[in-house]
Amino acid sequence: MRLILLGPPGAGKGTQAQRLVEKHGIPQLSTGDMLRAAVQAETEVGLKAKAVMDAGELVSDAIVNAIVSERIDAEDCADGFILDGYPRTLAQADAVAEMLSAKGISLDVVIELVVDDKQMVGRILKRAEEARAAGQPVRKDDNAEVYDERLREYYKKTAPLIGYYHAKGLLTGVDGMKSIDEVTADIEAILAKYQA
Repeated sequence: MRLILLGPPGAGKGTQAQRLVEKHGIPQLSTGDMLRAAVQAETEVGLKAKAVMDAGELVSDAIVNAIVSERIDAEDCADGFILDGYPRTLAQADAVAEMLSAKGISLDVVIELVVDDKQMVGRILKRAEEARAAGQPVRKDDNAEVYDERLREYYKKTAPLIGYYHAKGLLTGVDGMKSIDEVTADIEAILAKYQA
């Protein structure tokens, strides 16, 4: 089972990805984690990424794509994987399609967590309050100004992927405003179609 989780910041992609990892035993591939792992393992691509990051520059799509490709070849991805936070742009989506095609594999489904932007701000602020009340650190992006900026960035660069994957017949929407358990149940109902 190979899938992508799409949705704006705070939609619950990370929470749902973790539940999928636990239930299905397939890895969640986060580009940040993969970059750090490749750098630490000193793979050829990791060393290139390290040089770029050490110079204070952003890692190029070519390097990120190579790291994702390397990671997908790992043994734990044989039964599938969850791409979370990648691809972020149409160029990256094209790169993923080419990469998977070259490996003789394909995506099963792209699940979009559909949310209400205005209600999302309330959800983010509530998450910050709950963290404070529990004595936990508050995520630096859990404030309205940072969230608005991340949302603008999402609509500018990532939202076009909704149409891209819809046109390929891969997109399925889930109401991300439901409770966490209800969203999980809806995702599982979709995934049931793709399980052997």
